[in-house]
Amino acid sequence: MKILIYSANYAPEPTGIGKYSGEMAEWLAQQGHEVRVVAAPPYYPDWKVAEGYRWPPYRKERIRGCTVWRAPLWVPRNPGGLKRVLHLASFSLTSLPLMVMQWGWKPDVVLTVAPSFMCSPMGCLTARMTGATAWLHVQDFEVDVAFTMGLLKGGLARYVVRGLESAMMRRFDAVSTISGRMLALLKNKGIPAERCRLFPNWVDIDRIRPLTQPSSYRKQLGIPDTAVVCLFSGSLGRKQGLMVIPQAAQLLSTRVDIHYVICGDGVMKPELEKACSDLDRVHLLPLQPVERLADLLGLADIHLLPQSPEAEDLVLPSKLTGMVSSGRAIIATCNPGSEIASVVSQCGLVVPPENAPALAQAIVQLADDAEGRRQMGLTARRYAEEQIGRDAVLGKLANDMVAFRERPAPFSAQA
Repeated sequence: MKILIYSANYAPEPTGIGKYSGEMAEWLAQQGHEVRVVAAPPYYPDWKVAEGYRWPPYRKERIRGCTVWRAPLWVPRNPGGLKRVLHLASFSLTSLPLMVMQWGWKPDVVLTVAPSFMCSPMGCLTARMTGATAWLHVQDFEVDVAFTMGLLKGGLARYVVRGLESAMMRRFDAVSTISGRMLALLKNKGIPAERCRLFPNWVDIDRIRPLTQPSSYRKQLGIPDTAVVCLFSGSLGRKQGLMVIPQAAQLLSTRVDIHYVICGDGVMKPELEKACSDLDRVHLLPLQPVERLADLLGLADIHLLPQSPEAEDLVLPSKLTGMVSSGRAIIATCNPGSEIASVVSQCGLVVPPENAPALAQAIVQLADDAEGRRQMGLTARRYAEEQIGRDAVLGKLANDMVAFRERPAPFSAQA
């Protein structure tokens, strides 16, 4: 098949935001599909356009069997509220000529990845103009997140924007998302069940495996082999609820056997650096090379997965896939009954969000129970192998694309 992927975030390396678009495109190309991508230049998590991509603003690349067109976008230094909206809107506008260029290619499937949802009108139009299947994949419900977290405000604005979102979604032949709760939310937005598909985030279980020896990061950071390491690795954004980590570390300052590692970049980094400045056993690392990802995740005795309660059922953190594949216990800060809790409760502990004493208590519980941590890690790895292995997830996606392509009439006619 000819598959066109339309995604503002596209990373050729399997790390950071956009990694799923990059891995998906590469995997589909390896299976013999002809894959094209229209994307923005790399800019995340530093919130600045990567070196080498600033000029020329438009470019064409060949990356791992895929043809990739890049369109420029405006990247604010301090994203939030209106700035974030304008940031995403800029790509939806600059990418228009690149999408029109694809009309003559006549793809079989146009897969639009949200965020940014602002790209969905052009993604759908391209599919209609070329006779392709129009597929929308929702990584997170950015509209709901924006209103829930106060990035956008106003009752009238909420009514209008959500109405436009629902109407746009119904124009697609297929709409997929990454968790059961998010799938239910799609249906609540008026998407017929027969158009909805569960397409979870996956993990390369061969790339990320449980370590059989101490991680090299222990020596690099000066962490004793006998210490228990609590690790957070991912984007340092506001919807992660990250400040609970230094707060818990402060409460456990007398436990010299427990170390904390926070790895990543993002808008919360300066705030975290300030909060951790007096904590000797909290180690901060920038985003690490992808070839060291398995070693980094294997550093953890306990993975920490803090999450803002406002966003916990509107997103399912992609970092969770690497955590379970690494075969380590997890502590998540989220409400019982949430999608995150349903996964983590099988292989770790769930504590209330933004509750540093509860997180500290859970850390002590697992730090003092090596056998319990081991059993949780085995369960986590088994979940990765059985539920979210890359080949199984992407194989089902490819089969669904073929099935939707062969349907006699496009669903959009019923919208």
